[in-house]
Amino acid sequence: MPPKKKAAVTAPSTMKELKDTLWKAADKLRGSMDASQYKDVILGLVFLKYVSDAFAERREQIREELLADGMNDDQIANLIDDEDEYLGHSVFWVPESARWTYLAEHAKGIQDAPGVEGKTAGQLIDNAMRAIMAANANLNGTLPTIFNKDSVDQRRLGELIDLFNDTRFTGHGATKARDLLGEVYEYFLEKFARAEGKRGGEFYTPAGVVRVLVEVLEPYSGRVYDPCCGSGGMFVQTEKFIEQHGGNPTEVSVYGQEQNQRTWQMAKMNLAIHGVTGQLGDRWEDTFAQDKHPDLLADYVLANPPFNIKDWTRKEDDKRWKYGVPPTGNANYAWIQHIISKLGERGTAGVVMANGSMSSNSGGEGEIRAQLVEADLVSCMIALPTQLFRSTGIPVCVWFFAKDKAKGPKGSIDRQGQVLFIDARNLGYMVDRAERALSDEDIAKIAGTFHAWRGTESGAGVEYADEPGFCYSAELAEIKEAEYALTPGRYVGAAPIEDDGEPIEEKIARLTGELYAQFDESARLQAVVREQLGRIL
Repeated sequence: MPPKKKAAVTAPSTMKELKDTLWKAADKLRGSMDASQYKDVILGLVFLKYVSDAFAERREQIREELLADGMNDDQIANLIDDEDEYLGHSVFWVPESARWTYLAEHAKGIQDAPGVEGKTAGQLIDNAMRAIMAANANLNGTLPTIFNKDSVDQRRLGELIDLFNDTRFTGHGATKARDLLGEVYEYFLEKFARAEGKRGGEFYTPAGVVRVLVEVLEPYSGRVYDPCCGSGGMFVQTEKFIEQHGGNPTEVSVYGQEQNQRTWQMAKMNLAIHGVTGQLGDRWEDTFAQDKHPDLLADYVLANPPFNIKDWTRKEDDKRWKYGVPPTGNANYAWIQHIISKLGERGTAGVVMANGSMSSNSGGEGEIRAQLVEADLVSCMIALPTQLFRSTGIPVCVWFFAKDKAKGPKGSIDRQGQVLFIDARNLGYMVDRAERALSDEDIAKIAGTFHAWRGTESGAGVEYADEPGFCYSAELAEIKEAEYALTPGRYVGAAPIEDDGEPIEEKIARLTGELYAQFDESARLQAVVREQLGRIL
């Protein structure tokens, strides 16, 4: 009986199939290593596959161009390895030993032989990562070299390479390839963040929350900064926003900083995949201890700082504490003041914070908040729904700051001395029992309200009006009367109750009758239960 032929592998044809294939590949290494190392291995391998595929595609394009010019094979061989022909098209140079074809050929490693030193698949991948970093200065110190550790099952790693070998990220043009991998990378970040629970929040902010910041601030051009950039999600969403609105992503300069080494490396890879040239510092570093961009004045700041950090690098004489020295046991107002210190003349910022920041008076936070309000820096406060962050149950809000709220380039309506409050706690939908998400319509409602209030181009033709239960434009005097509490619910009031047409006297009588009927039914059921228990006893 002839042996069965191996079923042909069909390349993924849709984004869902591509994600499913890659997640299946990721599962092959689950179990033998901790979540953070597992994440680094998978994301590193996805990145390696992408840069190699993009390199191979560009190489074929060069060959076709040279053939069209009438060159023969020898002439092509002399020109096809010109690194500038790759780097000039935003394609990383990939040395021969780092190319996927070579790694796939040796997925089971290289066996010892006379004159040949054996190597595991993990050693080959580590060497490939080092070779790529050496050939591309902007990737220096970014890629993981952990594939030959004892905790990495080399047999499963070989199987993983085989499975990745059936997946191509290119074939639809360089931009499409980048978009595909970018979406896969973001998908994996989200999956890993969910898997790691609370720790996942250190590197991942839900896309809906990031979009609220981006859609309100509209960072079309200029300097964009994130002092705790995680895996770079704020920058990626900024690029997407610009492209969706027909802008030019090259008109934005990205600056970021991250304290965690692994997260900093993820951000560097994430930006590289999306073609974003970001300045994330020469290494990871604590923003409070050593600001990597000390002279930066940004046009936009987007940030999701870690909430309620008790152990942070605090110096009382820090020049950033213009509005008051933050308390020792909570860094919330340290983050806020650091961010404000980074705003340019007309700079704006959006900062995700724990809800407690809007009303806390401990450790002098109330006095700092009062100073911020009196300086007319707060432009908008948004209370978000619960359960947006799978990693924490803490309710969150977004603070928006503006150095200039006068009529001008940032809006056609003078909003000096006013703050917009939006209570969005009733928006969103449940993805599952543990997690809520904001829909496109929810985000549009929030951003549209802000732009109508500010009179921006996006809000043209829409007149702002207070909406009970949702939004309210407050004067500074009102906020002062509320002792500078910035909780939207204090200002927006309650949503109007729909009139069902039933007179109030009739409704009270009807509901009272229904309640008495329920009491009678409860008494009847209680008697039945007593009777049944009496028979048993």
